[in-house]
Amino acid sequence: MRRLVAAALVATALVGIVWLSRASRSPIPTGVAEATPPAREPSRPEPRIAESDQQPLPEILIDPAIVIEKSTRSLVVYSAGEPVKRYRIGLGGALVGNKSAEGDGRTPEGEFYVCTKNEESRFHRALGISYPNEEAAERGLAEGIINKREYRQIIEAIVHFRRPPWRTALGGEIMIHGNGSDNDWTQGCVALTDAEIEELFIEIPLGTMVEIRP
Repeated sequence: MRRLVAAALVATALVGIVWLSRASRSPIPTGVAEATPPAREPSRPEPRIAESDQQPLPEILIDPAIVIEKSTRSLVVYSAGEPVKRYRIGLGGALVGNKSAEGDGRTPEGEFYVCTKNEESRFHRALGISYPNEEAAERGLAEGIINKREYRQIIEAIVHFRRPPWRTALGGEIMIHGNGSDNDWTQGCVALTDAEIEELFIEIPLGTMVEIRP
């Protein structure tokens, strides 16, 4: 009888040791659920931009805009705030810096709009850019490049979204036109191929905003 009792006590002790050993290995206390890491917000995919040699512009552009980056030689068309097509461009021969005067060979920088459309340009087709803008006029007046009358004429044209005067010492007649974009050969204009300016000429209306970045 004593042997049976002793055996029972030994068995009970062994069960307790095994239970304590398993409990010590568990990293989660009894009755506490493991924390679930928060779900990560899916990243927004970058909009796909069609290259100029692949597919045409969308048939309908909503509130179109143009952004030109001189450093990357690119012109990007936007529709409803999203980029839809990129073109390679050629620029003025003087690549660095903002246009400051007639004949300096620089492509202007700043915010403009399409102020004219010329379907009989000597460079196939052309979209005129509203340079000189207000910023150029203020700088030109402060530096004595233009007079007060010329300044007022430029500002009045910009206020009414017309073509500003192109025959002042600040220069003018800056266009987005054809005749090739393989190199920087213009006097300050933005050059595309004839097929590309043909496409833009049809799709881009007067008043379209144009931003030119360094």
